[in-house]
Amino acid sequence: MRTTLVVRLDSDGDVLLAGPAVRAVAACGDRVVMLVGPAGVAAARLLPGVDDVLVWSCPWIVADPAPVNPDAVAAVVAAVRAAHVDRALVLTSFHQSPLPTALVLRLAGVPWIGAASEDYPGSLLDLRLRLPDSGLHEAERQLRLAEAAGAVLPPGDRGGLRVRADLPSTAALTGAEPYVVVHPGASVPARAPTPQWAAAVVRELSDSGVRVVVTGGPAETALTAEVADGRATDLGGRTDLAALADVLRRASAVVVGNTGPAHLAAAVGTPVVSLFAPVVPAERWRPWQVPHVLLGDQGAACALTRARTCPVPGHPCLDDVPVQEAVAAVSTLAPSLALRRPAANA
Repeated sequence: MRTTLVVRLDSDGDVLLAGPAVRAVAACGDRVVMLVGPAGVAAARLLPGVDDVLVWSCPWIVADPAPVNPDAVAAVVAAVRAAHVDRALVLTSFHQSPLPTALVLRLAGVPWIGAASEDYPGSLLDLRLRLPDSGLHEAERQLRLAEAAGAVLPPGDRGGLRVRADLPSTAALTGAEPYVVVHPGASVPARAPTPQWAAAVVRELSDSGVRVVVTGGPAETALTAEVADGRATDLGGRTDLAALADVLRRASAVVVGNTGPAHLAAAVGTPVVSLFAPVVPAERWRPWQVPHVLLGDQGAACALTRARTCPVPGHPCLDDVPVQEAVAAVSTLAPSLALRRPAANA
């Protein structure tokens, strides 16, 4: 059996967007090994078609990287060599170069490497794919590379996001359905609304007769407690990524910024109210193949800056979105909730 290494060295959301490409490779009968960054390990283990996962904190990809360490590079070279890789696909976003990673893979003895690259690759790539500057979602971009390498999705697979079916049950954590999830945090601060805005959404949904579950990671427990404020079930720090997938799967809708859980919601088929800060283009990163409503000023001053911290006082691109507009989006995406209008003196 041929072993294909699929490389995606970013965070969990990026790894989830690589899922269609991974399934295409697996459909060829290949053994699929993923090489991911520390923030993408849990997502890689959720993807159908992945047989093994290698981890590397790549200093030209991860945020706040450590200095380049020859011993760390030697370790990943040894790990890839030990995996007996026959070919590799280096998946990158439009603003990243695959060539440094390709060099490391050549040092590991990988005989065939494919990637999308605008730069001249010399002997680093066997397949150099050129893609348009705009018009492609990130999931499409990764799938195009797999297709160029001869890997296609099986009949009936439309290329949406997926996670494995054997998710842990979280009914004891969430309580009874139906409910709406509000996920207030993001790994990039500029892509999340302020806690005050998120708390206002929780209040408005609660006053409209909707039960709300607030989710967040272990480092976000203070945030989720502030946002839940006694009105919602607070699951901050109480779920790993697999458990969060089940919480999102059973939700009627999810209110979330442009961050990993938005793509996780898409992977389990739950509609998304997407608070999308325009620091990156929505056409590339919006929820993929799932009903969604995109909110946020896409023409704001921060547009396309890739800023990690909001450069505009007051975070207007998200916090100027009327709370009632977000609640109306929930009602549109999940009409069975039958939201009631709060009393005028509430």
